[in-house]
Amino acid sequence: MTTPLRRDAARNWERIVSVARDLVDGGTPLQLNDVARRAGVGVATVYRHFATPEALLETVAAPCLEDLVGRGRQALAAADPWHGLTDFLLRTVEAQVTDAALPPVAAAATDALPRTTELKESLASVGTALLARAREAAVVRPDLAAADLVPLVCGIAHAANVCGGTPADRAETARRYLAALLDGLRATPPGA
Repeated sequence: MTTPLRRDAARNWERIVSVARDLVDGGTPLQLNDVARRAGVGVATVYRHFATPEALLETVAAPCLEDLVGRGRQALAAADPWHGLTDFLLRTVEAQVTDAALPPVAAAATDALPRTTELKESLASVGTALLARAREAAVVRPDLAAADLVPLVCGIAHAANVCGGTPADRAETARRYLAALLDGLRATPPGA
């Protein structure tokens, strides 16, 4: 069990994470000394909370990962397996293009925080279960493997990011690309 932070320590933690969020959203790599300066706290305070820039980045990405896991679990409860899978993929690709912290954390081969590993494993598990459910309902191509989902979603996110624009523009592009991909993933194409 984790001991709750004192009020001043909790405020510092929140300030550090907020500054990190702003830096990540602005495309600035996290450097703990820079974060400390911008947050108005000592470098030791930042290091006390986050041993590495990766740990801080993972903390910034955690709410998005938690949301995706929750949405995946909701999708598993959807009456229509195809709708559950496609809704989950849509939420995932939107997150990839609107939350700058997510792509590097999702792509990292190792994690700095055990919670990140837990969230990534839960996300993969939910995606695998959604695909299995869609496969059992015969609404998705039988040759589509769970291992295919991450590269497909990342490919769409990369393509949308290359097109540029605001996060909303990139999300709209990603939705359009995902719709085209989903037509190819259906066991029976629409209108056939």
